[in-house]
Amino acid sequence: MMIDQVNNIAKAVPTWCLYILCALPAPYFFYLGVTGGLGVEPIKALEHELGEIALQLLIAGLCITPLRKHLGINLIKFRRAIGLLAFFYVTLHLLVWLVLDVQILSQIWADILKRPYITVGMLGFVLMIPLAITSNNLSIRKLGVQWRKLHKLTYAIALLGALHFIMLSKGLQLEPIIYMTSVLGLLALRWQPKRQLQRS
Repeated sequence: MMIDQVNNIAKAVPTWCLYILCALPAPYFFYLGVTGGLGVEPIKALEHELGEIALQLLIAGLCITPLRKHLGINLIKFRRAIGLLAFFYVTLHLLVWLVLDVQILSQIWADILKRPYITVGMLGFVLMIPLAITSNNLSIRKLGVQWRKLHKLTYAIALLGALHFIMLSKGLQLEPIIYMTSVLGLLALRWQPKRQLQRS
């Protein structure tokens, strides 16, 4: 009964509400950065907050299929919005780094090439671009089966995002490990039915 209620609420909530609610933290954190609410290093803190929200959204997107398969909770209508919001936050995260942090073009390319955690993060962003471009009904109709194959890049993107977080953290920290464990666990849940089919 509870699952039916959740599904009914999900059907009643328009997707645009999710866009508005999830986009609100961006101007809030920019406001905090300008007014001194992000500490002594506001640019670094802003980068971190935007990147962490992006990773949380990627993980939320990975939750949708397991929730439907294992619990019967159908949030599939929000998956595209969650993916686009994740791209939005990754783009903001990158822009803060490019425009406010590094600023010098030659230094940007040097950092991408020489710092592995930036290389990993940039690779994840590049992989997100074709997914964002094709996140529309026209692309789904034109690409057909290839669209599903293309959007499986989400798995690699989530892994790269979690790995980026681990690599940029100083020392062994619990929070990035929790994110990586969450990604790996959700991917394991997604692939488990296929293994069972092969055995049977």
